[in-house]
Amino acid sequence: MGLRQSTVEGVVTDVTDRALFGGVYEGRRVFVTGHTGFKGSWLTFWLLSLGAHVTGYSLEPPTEPALFDKLGLADRIDHNIGDIRDLKHLQGVMIAAQPEIVFHLAAQPLVRLSYDEPVETFEVNVMGSVNVLEAARKTHGVSAVVNVTSDKCYENREWEFAYRENDPLGGYDPYSASKGAVEIVTAAYRQSFFADESVAAVATGRAGNVIGGGDWALDRIVPDCIRALAACEPIAVRNPDAVRPWQHVLEPTSAYLWLASRLFTGGHDYEGSWNFGPLSGGNLTVREVVERVIGEWGSGEWVGPAAGSVSVHEARFLKLDCAKAADVLGWHPTWTAADALRETTSWYRRLHEGEPAEKLTAECLSAYVATAREARVPWGDCRDV
Repeated sequence: MGLRQSTVEGVVTDVTDRALFGGVYEGRRVFVTGHTGFKGSWLTFWLLSLGAHVTGYSLEPPTEPALFDKLGLADRIDHNIGDIRDLKHLQGVMIAAQPEIVFHLAAQPLVRLSYDEPVETFEVNVMGSVNVLEAARKTHGVSAVVNVTSDKCYENREWEFAYRENDPLGGYDPYSASKGAVEIVTAAYRQSFFADESVAAVATGRAGNVIGGGDWALDRIVPDCIRALAACEPIAVRNPDAVRPWQHVLEPTSAYLWLASRLFTGGHDYEGSWNFGPLSGGNLTVREVVERVIGEWGSGEWVGPAAGSVSVHEARFLKLDCAKAADVLGWHPTWTAADALRETTSWYRRLHEGEPAEKLTAECLSAYVATAREARVPWGDCRDV
C-alpha cells in the first residue's frame, strides 16, 4: 500500500522506492506512537510510501496548524487517539494491530515546558515508555522496537567532546532527566524481558535538534523564526550562543527506519543505544541558525534577550559522536546544516505563498532520498542488504 494520489492536482505522493531499507517495510504491519506529532508525521508519511500498513496511537495533534492534518494522514492509516499513560487502552490497540515493528515517538518533547509541567513530563516520558515496552512484550509477533529518546539523555558537562553511547546518562532539567531515565528503563526491559533470541530486539535512538517543514511547536527556534518572519516581526532569541547539533528531520527518520529494519532482519545484533547526529558542520550556534533562516527567507531581523532577563537553565553546548552508527549500521547523514536550513525555510516560505503541504513534503522527501542514493548509503541501495 503506497500513498494515494493526492487530491491536489498534479501532486503524486508515492515518492520513494519500496526497495529502500532492504524492502523490509512493504506490506509490513508497523505501530507508531506519537504519529500526530512533527517527527511522527514525517515518519508515518515515509512509511506509507514504503508500503507499510501503519497503526498510529497518539494524542490529538499537539499544534494548530499541524503537519499531520495538513498531510491528511488520519484517512490513510489506522488512526487511534489515546494516551500512552493508559496501559490498558494502549495494549488493547497494539494487540489488535498485531504489529511486527514498533516505533515509540510519543513524548513530552520540550525542555522549557518540563519546568512548568515536571510531573507530566516524567509520567509521559518514563511511564509512557514503560507502557509501550510492556504492551510490546505482551503482543505476539513484534520483532523490532525502536524507542526514540534524545541526545539530551547524557550528563551534559558542557565540554567540547562529542558524547558516545557509553557516556554517563543524566539530566539537569526534568525533560533531559526523563530521557536519561527512559534509556535506563529500556535497557532494563531489554535485559529482563527481551534478551531471548525468540523475542523482539529493542534499541533506542538518540538524535539532536531536528528541523524541517511542518513543526509549529512553541519554544523551538525555527518555528519561532517562521512565525515572526511571516508576521513581519523581529525574532526573539533567548540564547544566541548555545551550540546544538542541527539536522533535518529526515536524517534521524532514515536512521530509525534503517535501525528497525536491521533489528527486524538481524535481531539482537543491532540492539542497544545509537547516536544519530549531523555532519560535523551541523553543530551551529542559535545565532548562526537564525541568521541563515533570515537569509533563506529573504528578509527579517532578530533581537537578543533583554538585559537582566532571567531564563531557565538550558545546555549551551552539546554534540554527538556517531561513529557506532557509521561503523555498524553504515548510517551517516547526507544533508549539511546549510542544506537542512535551506530545505526547511523553503518549505515554510512556499507554504506561506500558498503551495500545499503534501506537495512540499513529497518533494523534500524525494530530494533527500536522491541525495542519499548519490552518497551510496546502505539503506538506499536495494533489497539485498
